[in-house]
Amino acid sequence: MSKADDTLLGEADDHFHDECGVFGIFGRQDAAAIVTLGLHALQHRGQEAAGIVSYDGSQFHVERHVGLIGDNFTKPRVIDSLKGNRAIGHTRYATTGGAGLRNVQPLFAELADGGFAIAHNGNITNAMTVQRALQKQGAIFSSTSDTETILHLVATSREKDFNARFIEAVRQLEGAFSLVALTSKKMIGCRDPLGIRPLVLGDLDGAYILASETCALDIIGARFVRDLKPGEMVIVTAKGIESLFPFEPVKPRFCIFEYVYFARPDSTVEGRNVYEVRKRIGMELAIENPVEADIVVPVPDSGTPAAIGFAQQAGLPFELGIIRNHYVGRTFISPGDSIRHMGVKLKHNANRRMIEGKRVVLVDDSIVRGTTSQKIVQMVRDAGAKEVHMRIASPPTRASCFYGVDTPEKSKLLASRMSIEEMAEFIRVDSLGFLSIEGLYRAVGEANRNMEQPQFCDACFTAEYPTRLLDHEGADNVRTLSLLATGGQ
Repeated sequence: MSKADDTLLGEADDHFHDECGVFGIFGRQDAAAIVTLGLHALQHRGQEAAGIVSYDGSQFHVERHVGLIGDNFTKPRVIDSLKGNRAIGHTRYATTGGAGLRNVQPLFAELADGGFAIAHNGNITNAMTVQRALQKQGAIFSSTSDTETILHLVATSREKDFNARFIEAVRQLEGAFSLVALTSKKMIGCRDPLGIRPLVLGDLDGAYILASETCALDIIGARFVRDLKPGEMVIVTAKGIESLFPFEPVKPRFCIFEYVYFARPDSTVEGRNVYEVRKRIGMELAIENPVEADIVVPVPDSGTPAAIGFAQQAGLPFELGIIRNHYVGRTFISPGDSIRHMGVKLKHNANRRMIEGKRVVLVDDSIVRGTTSQKIVQMVRDAGAKEVHMRIASPPTRASCFYGVDTPEKSKLLASRMSIEEMAEFIRVDSLGFLSIEGLYRAVGEANRNMEQPQFCDACFTAEYPTRLLDHEGADNVRTLSLLATGGQ
């Protein structure tokens, strides 16, 4: 599953979309420029839109744009308008609420005691339920984003202290949320009790930073301090940093798919280097699914670390048998263009010299609908491969994600309606093998998966959701869930 965007060619979307990335800094005169660099490092988490909110000691400044960071926030006019020594930012792919400038974060509102901006990675699974209750009380929503729910909950809280209002608001939320918020006096970071989405704390010459991944700290030369703990809330002010734990403690359930695909390979997430984990995933995959072959070829770019691990474990040559074009533009081809049939070849091209006459193992991170895998396999066959075997560096994806990842509904997931043998026939490979859920847990350093209380959120593979899904219960693509011990506040 590469990160190439099939929708640009008018084809059915055949990959998971990264969720969102958040970044904030408190105590630097060049705050907006630092946030821009941080968001650039987090661009892989969302390419649809981005925004930055800064505060200069007297007023807030807001810039929100559709498109990439580099296309909008490297212009001197934009950066110069974002004055102040504190700022937060967000890079987005729409999960809840859809596209459009009104849903671009950070969201900002003037509350009774001053401005309040918030950026959110994740998905609030009871947002619509809470919104309906607020609307009955007279609340008016200006966006369709689940994040706006937090603004209203803070605004309508009767607590006198802002920290208490914020705590009262987040205690009413269910689902996944890593939040970065900004007021005139403080920057706040908060993770949901299960810690489904990542959030790290950094330091740049005494200025505190909050970011989705450590790669965003590396780009600016900041020091990694630690991961925020699940259920933790940190408050950064001119006096320093304070840590609170406003939720009842529960067993953490960090998203295991961050290690498979979402996080950048050079990030360290929850104490694990992502690149090293992905190599171990490939090694486990080779142990579980051996095959007689001549070369191992990654489906670029997300399949590369796992393919390296597979090749090392299997004792096979690793070759770049598929070359990815990184420069396919978003308006390069119109849906009605006669060359649309070129499809995947605009983004990937087989390296015939490496493939011809060989028994090839293709390694990819996952299969969603299977249409892109089908085209890549055909491309490799057309380049003269003698045999094509596919190995997938994760278990079959059989269920939708409701925690901030835009996945197709269950009926459109290939693994939800086909056996592995049927999938192999559909994508036209000589053999197909997936990593087991147990193998995935071993790769991240767990001896086994606790069947009663899993160590991670792995719902996309198991359909075992760690929280209630109030906004989705009864839907065709998710089973109705009772209140779990680890879910619902």
